[in-house]
Amino acid sequence: MQDTKGDEFTSRMLGAINSMLVEMMAAIARKDYEQRRERQAQGIEKTKVAGKYQGRPVDEDLHRRVNELLKAGLGIRATARHASCSTTRC
Repeated sequence: MQDTKGDEFTSRMLGAINSMLVEMMAAIARKDYEQRRERQAQGIEKTKVAGKYQGRPVDEDLHRRVNELLKAGLGIRATARHASCSTTRC
């Protein structure tokens, strides 16, 4: 004869521990993400102050291709596919 109360207790305890671990790992990951973003922003600000920050260069060829494809009547997704870029860059 098995002790079903013991199995239920163990199951609930493991479920609670697993939930806590998942939440803890999510909080750690979020904190790490925020720290990296802050350090990146600090680095960009430091290079801006030093006059060395230039940002991403404009891709004139991509802009030309996107404009031609849009004028030809293609939609955003088709334009992105033909121009080999994301829809956010179109």
